[in-house]
This record gives sequence, C-alpha cells and structure tokens, in this order.
Amino acid sequence: MNKKEVFKLAKGFRGRAKNCIRIARERVEKALQYSYRDRRNKKRDMRSLWIERINAGTRVHGVNYGNFMHGLIKENIQINRKVLSELSMHEPYSFKALVDVSRTAFPGNRPLSTTPKKEGLAILV
Repeated sequence: MNKKEVFKLAKGFRGRAKNCIRIARERVEKALQYSYRDRRNKKRDMRSLWIERINAGTRVHGVNYGNFMHGLIKENIQINRKVLSELSMHEPYSFKALVDVSRTAFPGNRPLSTTPKKEGLAILV
C-alpha cells in the first residue's frame, strides 16, 4: 500500500496514527484485520439474536426453541431464522399458526400443563 492510500484509510484515527506513515500503516493493517474478523462475527451475532427472539416467541405458546424447530423440519417447512424472528415479533397470529403446526408434527411439543393455583390458608383448613 502506498502512502496516499494508507493516509486515506487512516483518516479519523487519533494522534500520530493519522499522520505518521509508520504508525498509520500499522494501525490501518490492524483495523483491516478487525474489520475482516468482525464481518464474520456480525453474522454470528445476528443468528443468535434471531434464535433468542424465536425462543421467546415459542415459549409464550408453551414450546421451546429446539422442539419448535424440530417440528418445522419434520413438516418440511423451510423458513429461515431471520423470517421466523420477524414473524414472532410483528405477526403473532401467523407465528402461532406455525407453532401449532410444529406441535402437531412433533409429539414432544405438548403445551405446558398449568397446575391449579393453591390458596394459601385454604390448604391448612
């Protein structure tokens, strides 16, 4: 990389990293390494965010994420996690329909049973 390119990429850096060629070259190289690494980490972070959103949406309906996804795979419903997370946030009725389909496909997706709430002193009497 020539001097002109290095200084162009180092614009906005602090201290001598923006105007001293040796330091600027080191800082620019390191910045490019960080950007390469973080382009991959960004994809990883987004996928985990989508999974968290789907999990929160399915637990409202009494199913956990793993069983929900297993039921969708058994029914051959091929919707990616990004779209599923958007559905869980913005289209709750459509998402509930998918949860119901997943529940029928996989018998492990039974709704959580609600135990009757016990009254405090009524048990003792």
